[in-house]
Amino acid sequence: MSAERTYLVGLIGSGIGPSLSPALHEREAERLGLRYVYRLVDLDGTGASPGPPGPGEAAPERAGALVRAAGELGFDGLNITHPCKQAVIPHLDELAPQAEALGAVNTVVFDGGRAIGHNTDVTGFAASFARGLPDAGIEEVVLLGAGGAGAAVAHAMLGLGTGHLTVVDAEAGRAAGLAESLTRHFGAGRATAAGLREAGALLARADGLVHATPTGMAAHPGLPVPAGALRPGLWVAEVVYRPLETELTRAARAAGCRVLDGGGMAVFQAADALRLFTGLEPDSRRMLADFAGLIGAPGAHL
Repeated sequence: MSAERTYLVGLIGSGIGPSLSPALHEREAERLGLRYVYRLVDLDGTGASPGPPGPGEAAPERAGALVRAAGELGFDGLNITHPCKQAVIPHLDELAPQAEALGAVNTVVFDGGRAIGHNTDVTGFAASFARGLPDAGIEEVVLLGAGGAGAAVAHAMLGLGTGHLTVVDAEAGRAAGLAESLTRHFGAGRATAAGLREAGALLARADGLVHATPTGMAAHPGLPVPAGALRPGLWVAEVVYRPLETELTRAARAAGCRVLDGGGMAVFQAADALRLFTGLEPDSRRMLADFAGLIGAPGAHL
């Protein structure tokens, strides 16, 4: 493909100023011989967002207008992150099967005037888990967080062969809704919902914990579960990658848990999105090395 072809893509979300997505995409695209521009559209008003929300308009609801504007401005695609992965769906023309099954979108491709929603979080998390915890037991897994990221990692874990997944969320209805959706997709008995108060008892008998809420991000510090609920023999997988070491991963290591941080998911989902945007095959190993250099972390802790 000619290097004269220029790709214009972006990321829509809140508090995305520290995102490594522009560098990850642009560096690999350059190696693939592409002219590739990646822009941040920060709903908090700190990036390329066209101003604050209107009266009564919350940030997620702005995502639809921004997607339409991006299509009109000639963008080739967008990544979508917290808190817009579900809110953006009504504003798209089509959903890829996996995004439709999830009810969450993290990648939008513009094709012939149509906005098509995809989800690369599923494949990104699955690839990261297989790489980072290849021999971990997955018969009984607790998922904390039933939003867009939670739905993605739930599908990834059940697709990897998890026997039973317990979905825990501060909003009981959201946890129940995701568990019901997972049951329809993967079969009876594969997923159930539980409340936050039950998390400690659930972790006492689980193989692992997947954390998929914003807790631990720079703007949302804290531990999503009590440190006392972590124990040797329990593995902990995180989706947050800024910071790479969250309070959860730090506490989990201190408790003797095997830990998978959010770096691998960030890289593999980016590689899958770049493939959707360009039709070319990125080298995820090069992107993992880029990530390690960008974040200043040893490769062993990606």
